[in-house]
Amino acid sequence: MNHAQLTALGRALRLLGEHGEALTADTPETKLHEVRADLKRALDQLEESVTTTAPSTRCPEHPNGPVDKAAPDLCLLCETRRRTARRAEYGGGPPASRPAEPVQSRYGVRGDRPQPQQRWLPELWNGQTWQLCGTPRRDRREAELYIAAQLRGPHAAMAYRLVHEFTDYEVLRVWGTPVRVDTEPMGGL
Repeated sequence: MNHAQLTALGRALRLLGEHGEALTADTPETKLHEVRADLKRALDQLEESVTTTAPSTRCPEHPNGPVDKAAPDLCLLCETRRRTARRAEYGGGPPASRPAEPVQSRYGVRGDRPQPQQRWLPELWNGQTWQLCGTPRRDRREAELYIAAQLRGPHAAMAYRLVHEFTDYEVLRVWGTPVRVDTEPMGGL
């Protein structure tokens, strides 16, 4: 509704109010026809200014929303929200929020998780530091057999060791003696 429509409608309604105050039991019929014409003019102005459909609910948030006859404001959306709040207030809650049994998780819960898996890491001494020389094994005997095969190979290292990895690292066994080797020939002179 624009400003001109608003002022014209306000003027017509004020005029109708004056007519209403002037009505008595002995008002002539010509005056009633004048009231009727002014009333029709006000209704026409109102019809021109209203562009939307009449609200189906009394809800200011959802005036044209779905209707629930049992709701005080006739709004189904707001009444659903109120019912959910009342249900949660009394401990009913929606069924999805309080499962009867634990929900299975892809990763499990803390008590269901297995302990960290242990591995045996075969390492060789390269002259400077220990380095991984094969795939970490899940079986200790298999890791020891791998190191024994490496010792018998043509390019055996100076020393090998087997490291147990669980939650920490622990050296289990060392084959050979690791000696630090200077990388520069003749002592770096």
